[in-house]
Amino acid sequence: MRRLIAIASAALLATALPAYAGEVTIEGRGEVRAAPDMATINSGVTTQGATAREALDANTAAMAELIDTLKEAGIEARDIQTSGFSVNPNYVYSDDRDENGYSLPPRINGYQVSNSVTVVIRDLEDLGNILDQSVTVGANTVNGVSFSVADPSDLLDEARKAAFADARRKAELYVGVAGATLGDLESISERADYGAPQPYPMYAMAERAASAVPVEAGELTFSVTVTVAWDLDNDDK
Repeated sequence: MRRLIAIASAALLATALPAYAGEVTIEGRGEVRAAPDMATINSGVTTQGATAREALDANTAAMAELIDTLKEAGIEARDIQTSGFSVNPNYVYSDDRDENGYSLPPRINGYQVSNSVTVVIRDLEDLGNILDQSVTVGANTVNGVSFSVADPSDLLDEARKAAFADARRKAELYVGVAGATLGDLESISERADYGAPQPYPMYAMAERAASAVPVEAGELTFSVTVTVAWDLDNDDK
């Protein structure tokens, strides 16, 4: 008799509780593509000299001409920033050995000075000409070109909307199959990813810089991933 009472009590308790409890957590992704409207280049001058002073003087003159050329091309001072400067000896190594059989230390054979600037170009139509002019006046190192959108706020908002819609669509699919419905929204967290064409190196351009350098900007990808959690409602309660 006691066993029958226990079974009956358990069955009654089961009908009094909702069939589903807890929450559903789903990840959604939204992506928007857009053409860039600005570019960043890193260019500079590397010079050699018998002495550090000689190499520096040559570098200073070349860099001054490069910066003047950039400003004459319409680049504002705020968009030109020194990003690297170094003075290094050039070492010459020898296979000769001293009387004890040890390798001789390297000797200094001149000096190298490198100076570089990071330049923001806000009109992409000028990019090819600026690259060409930079090399013409002495820039012998261009480390890469990267593209971006000056204000991606609206693009990211569109990606956020798409990401949330994706998460809700998946959540409704799952809970519908389970015989439940979405309840109150519990939490939202996001992760933004900025996909862009990788900067590509551009070296020894002086040999082929007879006209504006051909540059293709392509498109950038702005994607947002959201993790959304909802309460579960039981359709049968």
